[in-house]
Amino acid sequence: MLSNRTTKLLTIGLLVAAGTLIAETKKDLHFNVGPKAGVSIINPYGSISVKPSPGNTVVVNAVLRSDKVEIDNTQTGNRVDIQSHLLSGADPDSGRVDYVVYVPADASVTLHCSTGSLEAEKLHGDVTLEGAGAAVDVHDVSDAHVHVKTMNGAVTLDNIQNGHVEVDSVSGDVTMRSVTGPLIQVVSTSGKINYIGDFGSSGEYRLTSHSGDIDAVIPEWTSADVSARSVRGEVHDDIPLQPKSHTWFSMDKGRAFAGTVGRVAVSSTVVLRTFSGRIHLRKRPEKQQ
Repeated sequence: MLSNRTTKLLTIGLLVAAGTLIAETKKDLHFNVGPKAGVSIINPYGSISVKPSPGNTVVVNAVLRSDKVEIDNTQTGNRVDIQSHLLSGADPDSGRVDYVVYVPADASVTLHCSTGSLEAEKLHGDVTLEGAGAAVDVHDVSDAHVHVKTMNGAVTLDNIQNGHVEVDSVSGDVTMRSVTGPLIQVVSTSGKINYIGDFGSSGEYRLTSHSGDIDAVIPEWTSADVSARSVRGEVHDDIPLQPKSHTWFSMDKGRAFAGTVGRVAVSSTVVLRTFSGRIHLRKRPEKQQ
């Protein structure tokens, strides 16, 4: 038998749950745009996922967690701005909005999110993603500028071809798979940096962390001019390099190395730097080739 107090608490809980379900709403927005449109989405709480649309349209599918949040939207010419507007009493749960947005593949997209996740796929316009604790996932992007700024959210970049990529993270781990382009630059304070790929045929790759480890896994056909240095950490090179005769830094054993791998004439420049983290350059196992 349930006591009267228990029964009342259960009734209140069910009413609260029912109220939450009733308050949750869906909202769809449609905008006609021209080539190279600009789309900006600001969402304090929740996720944003951006995918390519079949035509010159921007379609926003949003799920609002409660009536404590609403969506403001404006279109000025070829630019669309979407923003989650928190109302009085909103918190990270009641103020949550989850977006799935379809944009023309050549659109320039800017996404801001404090918590939740940020995702962009199959685009070739400029992509900017900024968040505090939001996890970031960008994949299957080509011929684009990709800019990522996070505090402690994990960053995953996968299959980005001919990209201009810049990642700035405080403590989130950064993982890159098959990421190539004229400039690939990652700066992290304490997060780990993992690069899995071949560094492309030409380009500049700069991976820097203050105290986080840097791990680069490359196939045997990689062609690159590599230098690595850790002021207080260790460096390990499992791939035979042709040593360089002149470097601007001291070649202390176990703390630095520099050399070339593959065909020097068509190589990328790779710079790995950390203050107290570990650096490891190694060959990709055959089963991953």
